[in-house]
Amino acid sequence: MIRRLTSTHRRLRLGTRLALGLGALALLVFAVVGTALTTSMRDYLSAQLDTQLAQGQMAQSKSIADYGTLSGKKYYRWYYAVYDVADGTAVLRRPEDPADLPADVDDFTALARAQTAAHTEVLRTEHLRGAGTYRLRACEVRPGVVLVSAAPMDGIEDTVGRLIRIQVVAFGLALLALVVFGRRMLRRGLKPLSDMAHTAHGIASHDLTESAARLPLRAPRAGGGPEVEELRTAFNTMLEHIDHSLAVRAEAERRLRRFVADASHELRTPLMSVRGYADLFQYAAANAPEEREKHLARLRAEAARMGFLLDDLLLLARLDAAEVETPLRMTEADLTELVEQAADAFRAGHPDHPLTVRTQGAEGLSGTGGTGGGPVRLRLRLDPQRIRQVLDNLLTNAAVHTPAGTEVCVEASVAPGAAVVRVTDTGPGIPAADRERVFDRFYRVDKARSRDRGGSGLGLSVAASLVRAHGGTIEVASEPGRTEFTVRLPMPS
Repeated sequence: MIRRLTSTHRRLRLGTRLALGLGALALLVFAVVGTALTTSMRDYLSAQLDTQLAQGQMAQSKSIADYGTLSGKKYYRWYYAVYDVADGTAVLRRPEDPADLPADVDDFTALARAQTAAHTEVLRTEHLRGAGTYRLRACEVRPGVVLVSAAPMDGIEDTVGRLIRIQVVAFGLALLALVVFGRRMLRRGLKPLSDMAHTAHGIASHDLTESAARLPLRAPRAGGGPEVEELRTAFNTMLEHIDHSLAVRAEAERRLRRFVADASHELRTPLMSVRGYADLFQYAAANAPEEREKHLARLRAEAARMGFLLDDLLLLARLDAAEVETPLRMTEADLTELVEQAADAFRAGHPDHPLTVRTQGAEGLSGTGGTGGGPVRLRLRLDPQRIRQVLDNLLTNAAVHTPAGTEVCVEASVAPGAAVVRVTDTGPGIPAADRERVFDRFYRVDKARSRDRGGSGLGLSVAASLVRAHGGTIEVASEPGRTEFTVRLPMPS
């Protein structure tokens, strides 16, 4: 039975369980209060009855002492007995009125003897046979004479019983109202929790496996107190976090699909070229040796191109997983020297683009259109090979995407807490719609540019990833007639 009640209680809603618990607590409080009131009332009425007995016996004792009779005032249903006590024996006097004594006077006689032994007033509550419950009081009238009076307690019992009935009815109605209205108030107060539960069910009905899955549901209802408000805030914050994570995941999946598609397309081109030249080489094998050498050179060029593309893809993958295995080999190096080396390589590979090199530090600015005259040295901790790759990519990007004769400038300087490298060209510039995506993988500003001239679209992406791996930043600013890439690398304090 208890197990069944426990199981039923667990299946109830939280508001109903709280209301029942509140009702049980109120019932306990009502029981304590009712018991205290009833006991206090009973004691008060008993004390009043004792006082009334004492006052009545005072007048009757005077009458017995003066006249030897009970001539004083008598109360309805009261009993009176006068005893002559000598040598511990109580002898009952003949009553003036037979109605003054009950049918059984044994309790009166015992109380008279007890008073003689105690030499003071004695009070007792006894149940007199055939008469009911009475309050008995024995007092000494004069030496050797004892008066025993008995007052009925029916009035006290009736009053206490009526008080108990009133309490039961009043407390019962109050308890019922407390449970009913308390349950309504609790359900209203817990409504925000129900709303959050409905929101959670709504989230469960969403298909979160979809790439574009979002969680537009929230728990907007106000009220419920600080605790519920704190829970609602935490719930909505959690939903915002999940929603953001889903959005990031969807964007990552979209970029991954685009990356795979672009990589497949970029790799397919050199592979098809290798395949075509291999077929041509097979058919031209019997031809002149110079024909075979021409096809072999094209095969090597396409294989090298595919190798460069795979190297860039591998580097980007390693940079993406840099928390597991960093591809950087950090050491103390001179940034100015790396800029000079990149400038020399650029001049050799792109003689149709005049290049200016400037370096600036605490000692001032020096610059030259050649190799530089006494440039300022900037030593900091970096991976020389990777920073050189960044510089080569930026300079090559300036040469590839500008017409012949376009001036290019590379500048190394010191800013507060950072070393700054700027690569600037005076070309046509980058359209505003493309500036935010120039660092994306396989992205080309000019979609019609040939791959032989435009590259794979990974150069700037590799440069940006390498700069971020060094803890630096890379930015682009462009307008018609000027494009500037700015690289900032942290310097030791």
